[in-house]
Parts: sequence; C-alpha cells; structure tokens
Amino acid sequence: MPEIYISARFKKAYRNLPEQLRQKVKKAMRLLAEDIRYPSLRTKPVQGASGVYEARVDRGCRMTYERLPGDALLMRVVGKHDEVLRNP
Repeated sequence: MPEIYISARFKKAYRNLPEQLRQKVKKAMRLLAEDIRYPSLRTKPVQGASGVYEARVDRGCRMTYERLPGDALLMRVVGKHDEVLRNP
C-alpha cells in the first residue's frame, strides 16, 4: 500500500469543499491507497502534465496526484473537474 503525502494546495482545496464531498474524497483516497487502478476511480494520466494523474471522486470532482519513488503518492489538488485539470 503506497504512502500518501498531501500538498498544502490539496489541503486548502479540501478544506473549501462541502462536508459531503469531503467524505467522498476520503473514500476515494482510501481506495487509491488500496489499489491505484480501482475501477471507480478511473485513474489516468493528465494530458500535458508529465507524471501527474487524475482520479475521479464523483461525477464533477477530480483529484490529481503524482507517483513518487518508493511506492508513495503526492496528492496535488482536488475540486471541480475543469478547474483541477486546468492546473493539475
């Protein structure tokens, strides 16, 4: 199971989410830690951002992360789909 690091940007964006969405983010992060290819996350590389991946939280929300050496992930940002992918 990968170790998960959380960026300051991710923390700030997470704090600004409604409570219901925060719960979904927690669940998505648990699933990501268990299996980065978990089907409902629909993980894939972000086009134009080398080494950055996106994962689905729900229909309108995405989170991005980087794979780090030593089986670790750095969570970069979370929020509305279009906003997150504009600056992953």
